Amino acid sequence: MTLYLLIGVSLLVLMALRVPVALAMIISSILTLLVDGTVPMIVVPQRLWGSLESFPLLAIPFFVFAGVLMNHGGGAEAIFRFFLTLLGHIRGGLAYVNVMASVVFAGMSGAATADAAGLGAIEIEAMKRSGYRAEFAAAVTAASSTIGPIIPPSVPLIVYGVMAQVSVGELFIAGIVPGLLMGVAMMAVIAIVLRKENHPVESRSKVGEIASSFLGSFWALLAPLVILGGIFSGVFTPTEAGAVAALYALVLGIIYKGIRWNNIGAMVVESLLATAQVTFIVAAAGLFGWVLTRYGFPKFVAEMLLSITADKHTALLLIALAMLLAGCFIDALSLLIMMTPVVVPIALAFGIDLTQMGVVLVLACMIGLNTPPVGICLYIVSDLARVPMMRVAKEMIPFYLALLVTLVLISLLPFLTTYLPSVIKI
Repeated sequence: MTLYLLIGVSLLVLMALRVPVALAMIISSILTLLVDGTVPMIVVPQRLWGSLESFPLLAIPFFVFAGVLMNHGGGAEAIFRFFLTLLGHIRGGLAYVNVMASVVFAGMSGAATADAAGLGAIEIEAMKRSGYRAEFAAAVTAASSTIGPIIPPSVPLIVYGVMAQVSVGELFIAGIVPGLLMGVAMMAVIAIVLRKENHPVESRSKVGEIASSFLGSFWALLAPLVILGGIFSGVFTPTEAGAVAALYALVLGIIYKGIRWNNIGAMVVESLLATAQVTFIVAAAGLFGWVLTRYGFPKFVAEMLLSITADKHTALLLIALAMLLAGCFIDALSLLIMMTPVVVPIALAFGIDLTQMGVVLVLACMIGLNTPPVGICLYIVSDLARVPMMRVAKEMIPFYLALLVTLVLISLLPFLTTYLPSVIKI
């Protein structure tokens, strides 16, 4: 118990002092090992390095690079323009376009921040020009960005799969239905919220304009089919799909004339910095998780949960609730990496499917990306829309409810995440 208090209190104190989460995990782990005194310090670098010795992790830099290329290369804008010609004439059409574009973009990038920062800049500006309130445009963009890490490919699902030793391919398939449910729930919220608001609509596009827009965006729209089709058909593995995605996005950037020799270097640097951040957190969490497991912390938490409930669905909801609350104060990816070693043994003790658990954890963490005071996506869209963050957060309340309903559904109904993986074998 003393060691549990030591590692917990030291971690909280370090994070309160604004020490980066990865460093906080390493320092609290080393401090615990020093107090215990039975483990040689050579274990620390071994565990840090050993956490990165996983083939699926190679997909992360490629998917990150693909997202950057799609944002800067013109592919994201082409997708948005197509859905605008298709749905712009509907009342609230631009809000629906926002969600639909995010669903398609999710099949290429796999990161919420890439959606919010890249596609979001286009969407928010277009919605503001058409008379939508800036805070509403930002709220729709922030909410729809959470779809990216749920619909495959997904960087958080790759990380969870590596740490929980679950098939990344199965996790990708498991995220399809929940991701589509999220999109439907958000469009329902848009319909309700905009029912009393008289927003201007775009003129109905002619068939020729729709056809021209479709042809102009064809290769960008084809990207998710190429990536996911290749994975599900067995042409390439989820890890190899990352390289395919990056190459495809590079070709798209050349086609749409958004990538030139003078800006490719900046894109590479942006991707490397994002990848380095993820890699450092994964390494730190590997050490942190090993320390927790060595001293029986997951077993301790499992026994506490079993004393509260023996029902696995209730246990899963309690875990999701804990992740939601923690997500208000800890970066989403850091939280996922930090908590996976803790919750996986608990899931096994309760008989919870680890694939279902992965999707639930990732969705709970993604909601955290849009909750103050630490929500990164909330900061991104507030800056793009030039409105205070709390005004956007207030506007997001209906979307929070929609996301929470989706989270409860996938927690209580396992078939939403387990049926497709049982049918589609990779």
